[in-house]
Amino acid sequence: MQRIMTIMASEALTLGERPVGDDPIALFSAWLEDAEASEPNDPGAVALATVDPSGLPDVRMVLLKEFDARGFVFYTNFESAKGAQLLASRKAAMCFHWKSLRRQVRVRGPVEIVSDAEADAYFASRPQGSRIGAWASDQSRPLASRAVLEEKVAALGAEYGDGPVPRPPHWSGFRLMPTQIEFWHDGQFRLHDRAVFTRRGEPGDGWDVERLYP
Repeated sequence: MQRIMTIMASEALTLGERPVGDDPIALFSAWLEDAEASEPNDPGAVALATVDPSGLPDVRMVLLKEFDARGFVFYTNFESAKGAQLLASRKAAMCFHWKSLRRQVRVRGPVEIVSDAEADAYFASRPQGSRIGAWASDQSRPLASRAVLEEKVAALGAEYGDGPVPRPPHWSGFRLMPTQIEFWHDGQFRLHDRAVFTRRGEPGDGWDVERLYP
């Protein structure tokens, strides 16, 4: 009975003119499709928030590469600041903001490392220059000069040529597995529409949804 009541309540909610429904991943997919048609650059760009060992928050933009019912996937150097922070805490938050649509989506939850097969497949799909760059960059660490980086890129380019570039062992992906997803739609006089989905338990257990005050 509770499941039926929750679904009925979610079906009554709308954001703008779009029904919320009971599946936040489906709603996110629809909003991302809208953004792909309206955003001038990188509709999959997302602010990723982590915390350092002292508990101080840190945030930067990354690119969403995949998403499904399991979560939201992005890739990085595990030896970077964000990589080290994620490996230590295994928790993160994201915020998508599509200015042209006046919408945002906030996601938070634990993270897991993607499988080697997933990381290998994505790495192989990257341009040759990006694969070489993954080896050349000691991400987040001090760099004496731009020339040093360019010399490393040139040396690696000569080494690999047009041949295959293996994935670095310190380069892979994280999947943020959401426990909460909030959708925000701009409203007149700052009276925004907000709906938050909260996972009931384990993946597959479904979601509860409620409207929030602006």
